[in-house]
Amino acid sequence: MHILFLCTGNSCRSQMAEGWMRHLGATLAPELHLQVSSAGLEAHGLNPRAVACMQQRGIDISSHTSDVLTDSMLADADLIVTVCSHADANCPLVPPTIEKRHIPFDDPAKASGTEQEITDCFNRVCAEIHETLQSLVLELKQKAA
Repeated sequence: MHILFLCTGNSCRSQMAEGWMRHLGATLAPELHLQVSSAGLEAHGLNPRAVACMQQRGIDISSHTSDVLTDSMLADADLIVTVCSHADANCPLVPPTIEKRHIPFDDPAKASGTEQEITDCFNRVCAEIHETLQSLVLELKQKAA
């Protein structure tokens, strides 16, 4: 199964989701042989705060690239997960054979305030993505059983 995470800029939320899903798929459901990727409607570059936040959790996304969604990416996906409302509303038409889910998360890249407040926002969103995707992996594992 190939899961594609889609966001506006493929810089933060979709990158963290890709990292978490790779990790969770390998540890919780290796038998599913999940393939995971992410893309954006635009490419804004990999957010260094997202990289640092994931690194603190032992997941290295520093080699990820910020990619613009292509038709072939859509065609290769079995499940598309939009992680922001803009991407959900502007996602190209998805063939009926591909499942699409909208699982929105706040955009930590838009956080403002002190350095600690911004870091706290990244940590909160990262934890929410982890928790949500852990449930998704377990759901996919149960469906496959």
